[in-house]
Amino acid sequence: MLNSADTKRSEAPGLDRSFFGHPRGLMTLFGTETWERFSFLGMQAILALYFAAAVADGGLGMAKNTASSVVAAYGTLVYLLSVVGGWVADRVLGSYHAVLHGGILIACGHYAMAVPAPAMTWVGLGLIIIGTGFLKPNVSTMVGQLYATDDERRDAGFALYYMGINIGAFLGPLVSGWLGQNWGWHWGFSAAAIGMTFGVVQYVLGRGGLARDHGPVNPLRPAERSRYLRRTLTAAAAVAALGVLMWAVGRLTLQRGVDAITLVSVLAPVAYFAVMFRSPEVTAEERGRLRPYLVLFCASVVFNLVLFSSYTTLAFLALDHVDNSVLGWSFPSSWWQSVLGVIEVLAAPVVAALWVRLGRRQPHASRKIAYSLFAGGAAFLLLVLPTAGKSGEYRVAALWLVGCYLFMGIGDILLETTGMSATTKLAPRHFASQTMALWFLSLALAQGISAQLVRLYGEIPDAAYYGSIGLFAVLCGIVLCTLLPWMRRTMHPVH
Repeated sequence: MLNSADTKRSEAPGLDRSFFGHPRGLMTLFGTETWERFSFLGMQAILALYFAAAVADGGLGMAKNTASSVVAAYGTLVYLLSVVGGWVADRVLGSYHAVLHGGILIACGHYAMAVPAPAMTWVGLGLIIIGTGFLKPNVSTMVGQLYATDDERRDAGFALYYMGINIGAFLGPLVSGWLGQNWGWHWGFSAAAIGMTFGVVQYVLGRGGLARDHGPVNPLRPAERSRYLRRTLTAAAAVAALGVLMWAVGRLTLQRGVDAITLVSVLAPVAYFAVMFRSPEVTAEERGRLRPYLVLFCASVVFNLVLFSSYTTLAFLALDHVDNSVLGWSFPSSWWQSVLGVIEVLAAPVVAALWVRLGRRQPHASRKIAYSLFAGGAAFLLLVLPTAGKSGEYRVAALWLVGCYLFMGIGDILLETTGMSATTKLAPRHFASQTMALWFLSLALAQGISAQLVRLYGEIPDAAYYGSIGLFAVLCGIVLCTLLPWMRRTMHPVH
């Protein structure tokens, strides 16, 4: 039961400045994402390496481009399920319980992966996919609920929240990467499991500082809930039976499964935008704001084609072509993925302070996202210089990879903090959590496209691979800049 002070704080969270000038609930959500990213990215830092390692070394023995494709497909499913998680929050559980259930499922998934049996790897990944789909869109929505729509601290709050994400992104690969590459892959997965357990505990203990959870914004009636449950179970059983049948007759292969996931990643956002544009629950004013949001969605897809390479092609670049030693001391190649995290940890508070200082003079949200595309393009174009004309066994200086991650980190802060903040402002009222889930569908689509592109890795020169994607990102940034006047007119109340 909330006392009167808690009630006032819950209903007017913008008055609370107890966490570095921000609402106290931001500390709880900051911690939740820190541990979730610690577990998720710690595991992902070694996932492609685990898939590609020889069976004798405890891995699954896949080819490197196949391992990269499967990791990208896994990432696609994680973000595809965010739509389901957003819908469940809006219609069944409410944001708080959706995040809680998601965290528990993620922890169980990592514990399953800690068991040294290939079958448990796939069970664990399945649980993590479902749990992350529940957690990711809803915890971000809860950050937005801490602020009034016109609160100028909102973008800065998302920047601080994103710093928590990147503390986890920094620490996870260090711990899981060292354990996985030195002690055994499943030791690394165990560390991820323990981290998520900490995240769930602190989330429950910090509930009092969060905005009041009024439950689902558009709850299902009991009869509707039973009908949806029956349909869901029937569809799941049918898909599972079809999969087993196709596998038994030799028609279901790993690559065909990846292709199917890519197709779904394309169709899902198309269908979801269509539903939102046509829904009678979306007003004409809200529908007008969805049009520029579609542009931001596409920009996110392009940038994340670059960003997600950190867990696939860049992981193998670091393993095969970079000298992973300092003063004669060797470190696991997976530690390179912590470089991105530390860059963002250091840069996020600077960006947050800059936006607060500039206030209404800060660049428009669409301009910030255009800058992120230029940064993402520069990250890959930078790699063209040391890889040009090289193939097979070659070495590049470590500073090239540091520079690549520097551009990626700055671009990621600009894109994600601005994009998530804009999403909470532009979302139609009846699709609050689902619109944040739609933002994560941009990540799913990026991963789905990447699952196909990474097949070219090792088949074409590395310079051509990185250069073509980098140039495409820069060109998309230029296109977005030409749309800035229209974006300003149509994105109100986003500044």
